[in-house]
Amino acid sequence: MRGIGAALLGAGIMLSGIPVAGALAEPVISQAPPPDVAGVRLVTVAQGFERPWGLAFLPDGSMLVTERPGRLRVVRDGQIDPRPVAGVPPVHAMGQGGLLDVALHPDFARNRTIFLSYAHGNAEANRTRLARGVLDLQAMTLRDVRVIFEVDREKAANAHFGSRILLLPDGTLLLTIGDGGNPPNSLDGRPIREMAQDRANHIGKILRLTEDGTVPADNPFVGQPGVRPEIYTWGNRNNQGIAWDPIRRAVWANEHGSQAGDELNRIERGRNYGWPAVTHSVEYRTGNQIAPARSAPGMADPVLVWMTTTAPSGLAVYTGDRFPAWRGDLFSGGLRSQDVRRIRLDAAGRVVGEEAIRIGRRIRDVRQGPDGFLYLLTDDPQGARILRIEPQ
Repeated sequence: MRGIGAALLGAGIMLSGIPVAGALAEPVISQAPPPDVAGVRLVTVAQGFERPWGLAFLPDGSMLVTERPGRLRVVRDGQIDPRPVAGVPPVHAMGQGGLLDVALHPDFARNRTIFLSYAHGNAEANRTRLARGVLDLQAMTLRDVRVIFEVDREKAANAHFGSRILLLPDGTLLLTIGDGGNPPNSLDGRPIREMAQDRANHIGKILRLTEDGTVPADNPFVGQPGVRPEIYTWGNRNNQGIAWDPIRRAVWANEHGSQAGDELNRIERGRNYGWPAVTHSVEYRTGNQIAPARSAPGMADPVLVWMTTTAPSGLAVYTGDRFPAWRGDLFSGGLRSQDVRRIRLDAAGRVVGEEAIRIGRRIRDVRQGPDGFLYLLTDDPQGARILRIEPQ
């Protein structure tokens, strides 16, 4: 048995109703590309973006799309408004940096507030920032823009900004922060990725903030000396997909590995997700093991590990009625694999299967629309577009 099937056996998951011995807590290891999802088609909704990164739906069904060079675009009825939204903060648009995610305030219909994450600075000194502002669609401008948070350390190089924004039901938000990149990228005389295991900084973490960028009083490390109080989880390499699961009341995140070892994690407050102390990844170019172990006491194991690199970006939990059989499943985009993985979960959140929707384009974001369809944002150097997945 190949790929996900063999991995499911090894993880002790039920296959065809037959119990298989093993520890349910062990991650499922996906060793090979999974079978195709049947019965779907792709429809182009809009095209002509320049390096888009984030997608958000407005209440009327129109869309906001960020472009990494620093533009916020509005899409109505399949057409990109030729006027970018004015008032967007200046961004550091180089390498993986630029204008990144966009999210609506939960009370957007009343206050018209949106959040933007972006890279700020220059090639020698940059960091992730989070800003909020009031969107005036008639004037096509963003008003009252305020930077409400920035990462505490500047870094060199233009890699691994993280930057996904997730609004939680309690009114707080999660912001993912990347680990700063691969060797030889360094900070304070050591590889910068090692900062992910140091809770005295924000690098390689998922942070929890209020809507004004302050620290929620119930964050897991509030009051602990030498620990940044914004930290929700640590040991994260570079999360570019994060989603709230209203069915299981859980947070899921996908995370880039190095070479192989991409992960799907169930995000729980105060936990250490291991990077780079434990990982399935190996070094680029050399193929050497990055860490001496793939798991360790006190560190959270992934739910799913992709050993055939997907380069995951964008993540959604399907809750609609257009595909009833998909309800509760996760959909994870792939930049390298150029597909969308349907990850089937049981009621407890254990992986019981994986399939792929082959796109043939780099997938940067995955969102469920208000109409119950899934929407994909592609990151093609030319011809980037929004695609909709529909029944065949």
